[in-house]
Amino acid sequence: MAYLRRAAAALILILQLLTLSNAHNITKILAKDPDFSTFNHYLSATHLADEINRRQTITVLAVDNSAMNSILSKGYSLYTIRNILSLHVLVDYFGAKKLHQITDGSTSTASMFQSTGSATGTSGYVNITDIKGGKVGFGVQDDDSQLTARYIKSIFEKAYNISVLHISQVLTSPEAEAPTASPSDLVLTAILEKQGCKAFSDMLKSTGADKTFQDTVDGGLTVFCPSDAAVGKFAPKFKALSAANKTALVLYHGMPVYQSLQMLRSGNGAVNTLATEGNNKFDFTVQNDGEEVTLETDVVTAKLTGTLKDQEPLIVYKIDKVLLPREIYKAVKASAPAPKSSKHKPKNAEAGDEDADGPSADAPSDDDGEVADDKNGAVLVGRSGGVVVVTALVGLCFGVWLM
Repeated sequence: MAYLRRAAAALILILQLLTLSNAHNITKILAKDPDFSTFNHYLSATHLADEINRRQTITVLAVDNSAMNSILSKGYSLYTIRNILSLHVLVDYFGAKKLHQITDGSTSTASMFQSTGSATGTSGYVNITDIKGGKVGFGVQDDDSQLTARYIKSIFEKAYNISVLHISQVLTSPEAEAPTASPSDLVLTAILEKQGCKAFSDMLKSTGADKTFQDTVDGGLTVFCPSDAAVGKFAPKFKALSAANKTALVLYHGMPVYQSLQMLRSGNGAVNTLATEGNNKFDFTVQNDGEEVTLETDVVTAKLTGTLKDQEPLIVYKIDKVLLPREIYKAVKASAPAPKSSKHKPKNAEAGDEDADGPSADAPSDDDGEVADDKNGAVLVGRSGGVVVVTALVGLCFGVWLM
């Protein structure tokens, strides 16, 4: 059995290496043909290229320079152009062969515009129809479902990973072309209040932290907003904190960088927050299990439950618990491993021996949050994924040596 476990571990590490090898670069792919230089430029200028490169399964509907003139001549802002080009990035794989094998001849698939929060109804979906005579049409899935563009050729394909297809016209819609506010025009507290996070918005205002959040938007901001229910449950403990710790706790729910959901899923590890300063780390650890993303503070573990706003450079997520930093609350040690015969770990956890910085506060009960895993000896993975490669190689060699 021990041999089989080591062999399985080695196989998993090999699969991790293979996954890393699937990385693609849409900028390099399109750079090979100057006819797509304008489209390629705006993918980079709007940061859509970064999003495309981070996804493992994607289809890009590219248009040539002459087709791009149809939207550039209208003087749209860069943020509106991003929305329009988001319609050209499908979150599924469609190679040339698959286009002609669509069940019932027609299908509808989500584009990245659907996740921006600006797409109403089905305006963020693209209709693909296999027309008679071997032609394939594309159109925004609106009320009319008109096929405004035609498939011309395949530019690049890597089966089930990335497909880049040349289509004849730009896909657009009234929703995508609607004026889009620049980052400095986005009022964070107003967005929070409209998206069911009024209680957290009130916390921002009461501490004056709303100005710090707002001033950070232009340079990139990720906000983790606890639900109204979570904030209401935590309110008595929040009121007991000093003014300084109230501000630090609220700032702890923001990161001074734009982090899409795909970036969070692929960049597990410790991250800094708006509260990070000097010796006060005020960091937490991002972890994921499949599609689920959690934030671990050593005091509580919160889960992402949805995306409220995604308009780069601002993104707002909803989480199910208030994040409690170990700089304010005593960290809770993970329970000792249960005997092998037991199927469940004991619920009781022992509070840390050292007092937390600032006013003393009791460690939260089980109702306040889960106990974070003990990370002693763990390797935190940065965005580059380089640590994953080193860890995988070392683990692979060690596993093979043991066999």
